[in-house]
Amino acid sequence: MAVIRNDYMPEDLQPLLQENGFDGCIAIEAAPSEAQTDFLVALASQFSYIKGVVGWVDLQVDTISSRLEHFSQYKIIKGFRHALQGEPRRNLMLSPAFIRGMAALEAFNFTYDLLIFPDQLIYSKYLAARFPEQKFVIDHLAKPFIRKGEIKEWTLDMEAIAKLPNVWCKLSGMVTEANWKTWRKEDLRPYINVVVESFGIDRILFGSDWPVCQLAASYGEVVEIVRDYFSAFSPGEQQKVFGGNATNFYSL
Repeated sequence: MAVIRNDYMPEDLQPLLQENGFDGCIAIEAAPSEAQTDFLVALASQFSYIKGVVGWVDLQVDTISSRLEHFSQYKIIKGFRHALQGEPRRNLMLSPAFIRGMAALEAFNFTYDLLIFPDQLIYSKYLAARFPEQKFVIDHLAKPFIRKGEIKEWTLDMEAIAKLPNVWCKLSGMVTEANWKTWRKEDLRPYINVVVESFGIDRILFGSDWPVCQLAASYGEVVEIVRDYFSAFSPGEQQKVFGGNATNFYSL
């Protein structure tokens, strides 16, 4: 983990974006606190290439509506995320308090990033079905067990949740779910196939997962994985994956 035990700031990312042909990015929370959201908003005010912020807010508090009203003054905030993957209660997202918070989120037209593991896909499907007007995006393909080659059950769950038109998926975080030292593009392709076939070209987004991706690959290598996969697709389809769909999902 030594490579990511550092402070990574916008100045570190900007040249990587330029080298790889990106105009901007979405900055996503990395700590469960409103201070983290405020921090990202402040950075976005200094660096115009940060096109949107996905912050953190406690959806389970009684005052959630007032907190969301507070954050709605910052147009740069597009949505929120919570690390559901680490919660001991695997179906926390279906608890009454969380459901109440999600209803408030929908009322303010914020998006929601689902940071989950494969065992939580079933609960995520129930959540998304309950809020058909709420936009959800699955981060990191729900972190399938690529290094073990496990794909069957994950595929079934991804196909099921993809039937809901309000759920999207990010092509991100794959290298850190594969073998960090020996991964190959061929290891990742079957998982990308499932996402593309299930969600279609209009509901998939490229994500770098930088700086965490550096545990297994450089920013450029992560881009190349997805760019190589879509090299046979039309320019318009490639543009959707590498920007257009993110623009639509996050209302940039």
